[in-house]
Amino acid sequence: MLVASISWAWSRRLKWAAFTLTDLLVTLAVISVLAAVLVPVVARARTGSRLSLCTGNLQQVSRAVLQYAHDHQERLPPVDGSPPPGGWWFYKDRVKAYLGLQGPSSPEEKVFACPEDRGYGEGTERPRPFWQSRKHNFTSYVFNGVNLPGVPNIAGWELADIQAPARTLLVMEWVAHAPLSWHKSRPGKANTPFYCDAESVVGFVDGHVALTKIYYDGLNAAYTRDPPSGYDYKYSGN
Repeated sequence: MLVASISWAWSRRLKWAAFTLTDLLVTLAVISVLAAVLVPVVARARTGSRLSLCTGNLQQVSRAVLQYAHDHQERLPPVDGSPPPGGWWFYKDRVKAYLGLQGPSSPEEKVFACPEDRGYGEGTERPRPFWQSRKHNFTSYVFNGVNLPGVPNIAGWELADIQAPARTLLVMEWVAHAPLSWHKSRPGKANTPFYCDAESVVGFVDGHVALTKIYYDGLNAAYTRDPPSGYDYKYSGN
């Protein structure tokens, strides 16, 4: 009788153990399926959120540049007195007061930081975000004010003289000058090679901001000339 009772008890335990193991396996399978479905969704949501933040920051910077112009006889920031290559980076010192920022530039001025910014290393230099770099005046965004011979720009222009404000670039992510993309990059996290139709967040003279494709001819950096027909932007003001 005792043996029968012990046998019955062990039988119950074994059945319970078998059930628990099966239940565990089923649960793990369900979790695996859910992870496979949710991880890409979460990744896309995170990417979209970072793009939205970058776009919002550039929108504020664009407004600051235009406010500067309105307070200076409707004239955009000049390149005079800016370190080479002109107002590319150092427009920031002229306009950041319109964003409530004072004092020397620093990486704490997060409105000038795109969260996808991964910089651009040269040679053996380790890339780091432009907004963390003193050399680049702690900003991910550049002004359409490159002061080099033969290069189109709108530095110092009067707003009324710009013929197509809805197509003329005002400020943009640095990668729009290359072009590369921080948001939808063909080479992934690599900073090379440049390629045609890389997508960058850009701001226009009329005040709107968009993610747009940038032309590259395979030889010359994008900012050195206006694109051919079919693109929705240009660097020149005429």
